[in-house]
Amino acid sequence: MPEPMPAAPSQAALQWVQRLVRLNTVSQNSNLALIDCIADHLRSLQVPLRLTYDAERRKANLFATLGEGKPDGVILSGHTDTVPWDGQDWRGDPLGGDVHDGALRGRGSADMKGFIGVAVAHAQAFLAADLPFAVHYAFSFDEEVGGFGVHHLIADLKDAGAAPRLCIVGEPTGMVPAIAHKGVYRWRCCIKGRAAHSSLTPLSVNAIEAGARVVAHIADVADGLRAREVRYEGFDVPYTTASVGVMHGGIADNVVPEDCSFHYEFRNLPGADALALHHEVAAFAATLEPAMQAVDPASGFRFDEICAVPSFLARRDEPAVQLAQRLAGTDATTLVAFGTEAGLFQQAGISTVVCGPGFIAQAHQADEFVSLEQLAACEAFMAALAAR
Repeated sequence: MPEPMPAAPSQAALQWVQRLVRLNTVSQNSNLALIDCIADHLRSLQVPLRLTYDAERRKANLFATLGEGKPDGVILSGHTDTVPWDGQDWRGDPLGGDVHDGALRGRGSADMKGFIGVAVAHAQAFLAADLPFAVHYAFSFDEEVGGFGVHHLIADLKDAGAAPRLCIVGEPTGMVPAIAHKGVYRWRCCIKGRAAHSSLTPLSVNAIEAGARVVAHIADVADGLRAREVRYEGFDVPYTTASVGVMHGGIADNVVPEDCSFHYEFRNLPGADALALHHEVAAFAATLEPAMQAVDPASGFRFDEICAVPSFLARRDEPAVQLAQRLAGTDATTLVAFGTEAGLFQQAGISTVVCGPGFIAQAHQADEFVSLEQLAACEAFMAALAAR
């Protein structure tokens, strides 16, 4: 019979998670304090590591190899940034990392400093185990705002000639390996019109009205997907969705608005083409431009990509999935509704799975938390990896 799983993690693992939660790494801020904290610990263990920075060198990715020179290897991947807590009604300090009622609480505790902290706490164990393969840490910046940092990290791995074979992305799945998620593609549409007094509308191009027509078209696209797309059972919403999230425009009731902008997104099923859906939206907007430019040739639409997070789909018999099942002690798999960096590692030719402590319903909320039981399960997962 397997030994019963402990209800709480070790003090070392718990302290590492608390240390990371207490560092403010909201995406708009630098993450260097957290990266330096981990890097200093790994350097004390003589672990080689690489840092890749954003253009302003305010943020960094960390890639470290425990077992340098060994073949293949397993990546333990996590993002270091968190969403903000502005306007949320927290009962405690979002950066407190306090433990009570069987859970560690604070921003990022579930998403996903719990996984990162437990992984880092096991660095010495991975080294002492003298495994026949390397264990790699891949900790990225700016995942929450579009998955930007990991692009630099993966490119750096290729430049360095590193070739890890497997990747475990530690997003919160309740420690059940997740084998699929939707993509997240988001654009900004900017409309340039022509201002005029609202009593002289024929002399104007109303940017808000032009934008509203495109917004209505996106709603029609969403209705079509809901009505006709083949379902992918297992997702909370088993079809591709489209939505408009932000819209700005206008300066006064009696001024025809010259400028308008809005953001929209597609969350596409694996296999669905979000870029084709975007091109359909852009093509519709183009049909509105002749009438707009007949009044003012400078008027029209511009589309800017905000983020492109590919969907993810792994086979149950893939090496990363089977490894995660063995380490977690389960035959189960699941799907998740949220986007992760898994699709990008998969596109780089690395067998990938998503598996980490906590649940997404506990993340991005006031009083975010991860249960001690989930952290203990993650620690058992890491111990099983070290035992291999």
